[in-house]
Amino acid sequence: MITLLSDCWEVGTIATLTIRGLDPETHARLRIEAARHGRSMEAEVRAILTERLAPDSAERGLGSRIHARFAGLEGELQLPDRSGEPPRAAVFDP
Repeated sequence: MITLLSDCWEVGTIATLTIRGLDPETHARLRIEAARHGRSMEAEVRAILTERLAPDSAERGLGSRIHARFAGLEGELQLPDRSGEPPRAAVFDP
């Protein structure tokens, strides 16, 4: 049996989760993964749940999705040279 306690500061309570009937192989794999990541089993389960239950891109706003898409890019954007061309109005077909 694994009992998890975590602080839920948003609502001012402590959430408790008890997992019963976890097979020994899964328990051992969880312990090994936690050790690999240098954290407790409780922290490992919290990280797994946070990753698994994080909102997907459809649940985030447009600005957040655009930021995430281009977050790794650096440098200046190369724009074509238009110094010799006068500005022109857009043409829309009726």
